[in-house]
Amino acid sequence: MKTLYLLNIYFQLPPGTQNPDDNTPLDFSDPFNIITFIVLPIVAVVLYFIWRKRNKKDK
Repeated sequence: MKTLYLLNIYFQLPPGTQNPDDNTPLDFSDPFNIITFIVLPIVAVVLYFIWRKRNKKDK
């Protein structure tokens, strides 16, 4: 019974916070979302591999 009470307290959201179910899905018709969530991560990964290759070559 005590475990159930602790789980109930754990799963409650504090008042005034946003519920994760309130989020809307990404709208990929907006150019900002395309750049932020697709282009920038790809560019970051490519730059990381270039940087890593350059560091290995310098050693």
